[in-house]
Amino acid sequence: MSEQVNSPEEGELVVVTVKNVKQNGVYVDFDEYPGLEGFIFIGEIASGWVKNIRTFVRDGQRLICKVMRTKKDGSSLELSLKSVSEERRRDRLQEWKNEQRSIQLLKVLGEKIGWNESERDSIGEDLTSAFGTLYASFEEAAMNESAIIDAGFEGDWIKEFVEIAIENIIPPFVEIKGSLNLSINIENGVQVIKEALQAAEDFTSEKDEISVMCFYDGAPEYRIVLKAPDFKTAEDLWVEVSETIVEKMEESGGQATSFRD
Repeated sequence: MSEQVNSPEEGELVVVTVKNVKQNGVYVDFDEYPGLEGFIFIGEIASGWVKNIRTFVRDGQRLICKVMRTKKDGSSLELSLKSVSEERRRDRLQEWKNEQRSIQLLKVLGEKIGWNESERDSIGEDLTSAFGTLYASFEEAAMNESAIIDAGFEGDWIKEFVEIAIENIIPPFVEIKGSLNLSINIENGVQVIKEALQAAEDFTSEKDEISVMCFYDGAPEYRIVLKAPDFKTAEDLWVEVSETIVEKMEESGGQATSFRD
């Protein structure tokens, strides 16, 4: 989307609502750019000959169109409906729906915290700037409980934000991070540690959509990152993985402790 809130760029896919259907085309309002009007010429409604426009569009219908041309004064734009494939239409509409949902969730948060409209909008703008979209901030929080803090935000509202995200957003995956302290004082100690970490990473399964990655931070500190489809699976995975590492280390006379970040 254009950085200018009141005017999309040429080539951009926009969400519009049909306002008035004419014989030679359709007038629409922009859902994301209040006060802006667009027009779809009959030749841009569909591929091939359009005998009756109302066969393809109706008053009040929400459409995804491509911006073809902008008037110099920015008051109106020429749009194309036929230039948007079904896949791109579906993806863009879902993106818009997600953003509308996130706006409502932020309003719920604002009511809980006691923000006024200005405070709520300010937080929303900051989250959008940090994550690309407001929905992305909720999605990141649902995947990783520390995402908002990691992005530099502070305040008591973050706990409530994360809870709302987890309750309302279904993320593509969730992520849990932890720290490991591994030590062993034998000749092949390095090999023992490598095998323990490998045993942890062996929990990775494409079929179950889970992954385990271990990283070296400098002896005796290591990091572990777990990804799973949901928090229940991730939490259970964390228990299994950490217990496996501790067991492997202790079997060889070493020590291991794990900490959730």
